[in-house]
Amino acid sequence: MKVIMINHFPLDGSGSGTYTRNIAVHLQKKGHEVCVIMPENSTEYAGIPDVDIIPVYFKNNEEIDGMLPFNFPCFTTHPRSVMTFSDLSDDELDMYLSAFRNALKKAVDEFKPDIIHGQHIWLLSWLAIETGVPYVVTAHGTDLMGYKNWERFRKYATETAEGAKRIITISNDNDELVRELFPTSADKSVFMQNGYDTERFYPEPVPREQIEKMFNIKLKKKLVLFVGKLAHFKGVDILIEALRLYEKEYPGEVTSIIAGDGELAPALKKQAEEANLKDLHFMGHLNSTQLRELYSTADVSLVPSRREPFGLVAIEALACGCPVIATNQGGLTDIINDDVGSLVNVEDAEDLAKAIRKEIYDPNREQRGKNAAKYALNNYAQGSLMDTLIKIYNS
Repeated sequence: MKVIMINHFPLDGSGSGTYTRNIAVHLQKKGHEVCVIMPENSTEYAGIPDVDIIPVYFKNNEEIDGMLPFNFPCFTTHPRSVMTFSDLSDDELDMYLSAFRNALKKAVDEFKPDIIHGQHIWLLSWLAIETGVPYVVTAHGTDLMGYKNWERFRKYATETAEGAKRIITISNDNDELVRELFPTSADKSVFMQNGYDTERFYPEPVPREQIEKMFNIKLKKKLVLFVGKLAHFKGVDILIEALRLYEKEYPGEVTSIIAGDGELAPALKKQAEEANLKDLHFMGHLNSTQLRELYSTADVSLVPSRREPFGLVAIEALACGCPVIATNQGGLTDIINDDVGSLVNVEDAEDLAKAIRKEIYDPNREQRGKNAAKYALNNYAQGSLMDTLIKIYNS
């Protein structure tokens, strides 16, 4: 089978980018041919072996021939862009659609796909309608936020849903929301959970001294980790308040790391400074090797989202043997159970602080880590999900 995948974001820095990479890799491993179309603002991006990549270039810090004169737009934020779709002028929207229309037409003409797999019920998946090639689309959740917030784009999303063969939903919460927002296309909805790359995320214990040297920090007895974009819905402000409560009660016992970037970075750093957090470190965007080593070293990983469509970072943490504390809303409730972590109330810093204390001092912490890794491998390995995806393509 020949598959074109098209995404609104690069292959790193977002959940949908990771999703696209993981699927492209495993489709290729199963003998299928894959072409990926995506935005980029750098010529130094990581490709995928034996997968055709067609980048559409945007302006950032590098002058690139043919680039669009603005950065790629997002639903919330991205490590390499804070421009949102609502920031696009009419002219910029036209340029955006035209650039991807040309890229998609070229790919269809030369690659001759059997199917197109669009990411997000949004603008680029909408372009697939024009090709006449059958397409499926994955709802990632931030597209549904965009639909609710920006009336300007609703016609594109509605027409995308109506034209799709199937709409892949990634959690029960995500599925319910798709059916609510696109009732005339509800019968196309099919559930398929996200998977993680077992070659990138697995337990890899490293000496704590190695972590200290890598990030130029001194680790306390316990390590608490957050990984994700610094956007409002991720709840990092609640995390910082929980850490303040914890440090006040148990000073000098825990090092906390926030790995990720986004538009709220300055405000969150200011909040941490005003809270006088002495053992919190902002690390910015990290690569998968750095994350694997941090997950494998951390005592717990936090996902305090106000509403998380799925939560791939939770799966990746579990895969490395790191228990997860997450909120009891959205897709996280499908993933986290008492054997591998715990769920806390949304916007409740005291509940989160209490859960942190309980998890990092659990006398069975080592066994919980082993449970987490085994649970992720048995339920969320990307390779084991590919037969389901191929059936969706063929349905």
